[in-house]
Amino acid sequence: MSFTTPLIQAGELAALPPGDVLVVDCRFDLAAPEQGERDYCAGHIPGAVYASLDTDLSDLSRQSEGLGRHPLPLETSFSATLSRWGWRPGLPVVSYDAAGGALAAARLWWLLRIAGVRDAAVLDGGYPAWLAAGLPVEEGETLREPGRASVRFDPDQYLLDSEQVRDVPNRLLLDARAAPRYRGEVEPIDRVGGHVPGALNRPFAENLAADGRFKPAVELRRAFLAVLGAHAPGEVVHMCGSGVTACHNLLAMEHAGLSGSRLYAPSWSGWVSDPARPVAKGG
Repeated sequence: MSFTTPLIQAGELAALPPGDVLVVDCRFDLAAPEQGERDYCAGHIPGAVYASLDTDLSDLSRQSEGLGRHPLPLETSFSATLSRWGWRPGLPVVSYDAAGGALAAARLWWLLRIAGVRDAAVLDGGYPAWLAAGLPVEEGETLREPGRASVRFDPDQYLLDSEQVRDVPNRLLLDARAAPRYRGEVEPIDRVGGHVPGALNRPFAENLAADGRFKPAVELRRAFLAVLGAHAPGEVVHMCGSGVTACHNLLAMEHAGLSGSRLYAPSWSGWVSDPARPVAKGG
């Protein structure tokens, strides 16, 4: 089995034999980091394992290295996480959260892609869509037979060096944060507000319809092409506050048939870790 698109609908997921897919619950609350796991234990898609943004999809011990608030996990750590979940090469993965993929579900999808796992998809509409479809849930923790995974990240799909961001030829930097944060009018988290000079704003929330599902691919394609202008998808580098919601824009472009863009993983929090780097304000 392989996915033809990066999104899967609740009914499609429910129809898959449980042993044919690894489902990962990525619900997470930035203001209360332990709430996501509590919500998972209270009820989740049957057979799903839990992924914490802080401990499974990031390595917070690397924050002091200028890699942003949610540094990427090391390859060895991510391999150990996949092993704990019982993943094996060839086993498709579906991730979901409570925000239409906007938090950690898209992050896990992207991590899998740079690790060479192409059979990965995000549940369109997330856990709310599953509940709205009247599909079953289960409580407690799912324990799977551990596997022995070993993955390597493709360095050509992301940027870690903040100085390199200014040197990428013909690059178009797209900032996924809400417009007030991009303009520097408010900054509730990072040291200073504003954006990387030359970056354009494309809020990730614009990818979703009112029901929390992704907008149609043709609509997203039209919207992104209007922002890209003469730039090819492969010249696009996504960013946000800490490299998490930027994955939502990358996923949306993939859904729209615009493949090849990359992620500036440290994002704004990594950029402003050095006070000497320039900061732009306004639109």
